[in-house]
This record gives sequence, structure tokens and C-alpha cells, in this order.
Amino acid sequence: MARLSSAIPVAVLVFIIYILFTGSATLYDIITGVIVSVACGVLFGEFVVRNPSKCFDPRRWFWTIAYFLKYMTVIEARAHLDVIKRILTMDIRPGIVKVPIDVKNDYSRILVAHSITNTPGTVTVDMDDNYIYVNWINVVTEKPKEARKRISEEFEKFAEKIFE
Repeated sequence: MARLSSAIPVAVLVFIIYILFTGSATLYDIITGVIVSVACGVLFGEFVVRNPSKCFDPRRWFWTIAYFLKYMTVIEARAHLDVIKRILTMDIRPGIVKVPIDVKNDYSRILVAHSITNTPGTVTVDMDDNYIYVNWINVVTEKPKEARKRISEEFEKFAEKIFE
């Protein structure tokens, strides 16, 4: 039973991604998607899902969707505009800053690190138990707590609500 409850969330996620990437919902795509997603769920579910009961919590889904929408519209747009401005004006002060991270769950930490890397102007270079080291296009502060407020604080808030 535990294996099945771990396989279902993975299968659902893989199916959604499969249909989105194929860009089609023909009968062939749906059947192929179901086969692929069930196989992935059975093979990888127990390795990916640690607590299956949390996967079906509607609050987590709400925060995941809210984070995705905010990230893709507001955060990304703001970062792209900032980088474009810096490229045109050559107003850059690149450097690597040490940013404290408060989330402890591995999934939360990875979400924060990937969010930083996917945001234009910042790249996660390294990570340990307490800090993320970020290559930042415009270092305005080297103080870890201030850097956290500017770089990762918002990502951590969403990561906590989604994964912890």
C-alpha cells in the first residue's frame, strides 16, 4: 500500500508534464502518457516521495500554484528587466555572496537553490547546511542577512509552505 501511495503522486506529475511537453492530447498521447507515468511512478515513487499523505494536501497544491504564478510573472519579469538595464548601462558589481538559508528539508533547499539559479542575475554556486553561495550580478551588500532578504527570503517562504 505504501508503495502505491508513493507511486500515485509521481505518476500524476509525470503525466501532466508528459501532456504539456507533447502539446497534444490525442488518444495515442493519453495512452502513452498513462503507460509512461505509471511506469515512472512504480519505479521512482518510493525514492521521490517520503511522506505520501502530504502529497494530497490541498494547501500545498495552492502554495505550489501561487508560487509558480508569482515566480513566472512577477519575479522573473522584474529580474529580466533589471539584468537588461544593467547590461545596457554596464552598472554591474559581480561577486559571490554568502546567503544564510533557514529551510531544512532537502526539497525546500533544492527549490530555493534552483529558484535562485533560474532567476536572471543570480546563480547558486555552492551550498552547505547553513548557507548558499550565490554569484550575484550586482552585489549591493555582502552582509549575509541583508543578502538573504534580497536574494532568497521570498523563495524560502514559499518553500516552507510547500514542503515543510
